[in-house]
Amino acid sequence: MKTSLISLVSAMAIATAAVNAEACTRFVYQTGTDGFIVGRSMDWMEDPGSDLYSFPRGMARNGGVGEGSIEWTAKYGSVIASLYGVATVEGMNDAGLVANTLYLAESDYGDAKASGKPLISVGAWTQYVLDNFATVAEAVEALSQEPFAIVAPTLPNGSKATGHLALADATGDSAIFEYVSGRLVIHHGRQYTVMTNSPTFDRQLAIDTYWQGINGMSFLPGTIASPDRFVRMSWALNAVPKQKDERLAVATAFSLIRAVSVPLGLADPERPNIASTIWRSISDIGAKRYYFESSYSPTIFWVDIDKLDLAAGAQPARLDLKGNPILAGEVSAKFAPAEPFKFLAP
Repeated sequence: MKTSLISLVSAMAIATAAVNAEACTRFVYQTGTDGFIVGRSMDWMEDPGSDLYSFPRGMARNGGVGEGSIEWTAKYGSVIASLYGVATVEGMNDAGLVANTLYLAESDYGDAKASGKPLISVGAWTQYVLDNFATVAEAVEALSQEPFAIVAPTLPNGSKATGHLALADATGDSAIFEYVSGRLVIHHGRQYTVMTNSPTFDRQLAIDTYWQGINGMSFLPGTIASPDRFVRMSWALNAVPKQKDERLAVATAFSLIRAVSVPLGLADPERPNIASTIWRSISDIGAKRYYFESSYSPTIFWVDIDKLDLAAGAQPARLDLKGNPILAGEVSAKFAPAEPFKFLAP
């Protein structure tokens, strides 16, 4: 047992040393009333200038990469978090679908132009899902047909725009979407409650299977590397009580995501892209409430989706978070009309 454990830890160290990956984490927590809450951390080497936007139903959209871009009209309204003002990195729509995009160094979307398919910016991928689908099953059915090819230009800070997408809905259904060697791989099922970064999801599951035989009260892997966070979150998610009180359920979700967060200023010279937690979010699907916590602010604020004007014909609006304003409580009234950002383009 001891030899096996040492071998696994050594293999994990080698694997993670070879991969530079932003250290985000996502989970789905089931409450004591069979509700579901999605938690997420955004870990990045710098503040990516995230703002919150509300996008109404009926918006005319396109893939954002010019000629050949896919076009659609939003069926659902959403509240989203942006990245560098060029991408939707996560959000929840008014049907209760939650989408979170995390960094995945191994992502390979293939040759988009050679595919012959309509094109979509990787920055629009998450928004496309929020605009078009009410449930995970509906999204899996549609996206498995691969209606578009993803174009992934370099991000404004020079980083590669490579990510994988996680979805969850009010039934607890979950799905992970990854492009590996140019091929879309979908993991669909309620059992997929945790996602971090590298390696690819199938390998994360294999590592976690081993650790399921270890008593987490005695020992768990403790580094900030992606596989270690996957294991710790998987254990903690199954260990914490399923709270029936909504306030305690949200508090539990926050405690889970904070437990795998990376302190501000922490850096690894050998893996320069492993980075500090910039912000955390909690999406209470049943309440249709989106919570946000900045690492630079001492407060938590939230948005009740039902208090946003998401009707067709309404104006898109933004909550400007630049300068890390101190906000607390429900903030839907603080959203101001704003032009939608343009998706990441070549």
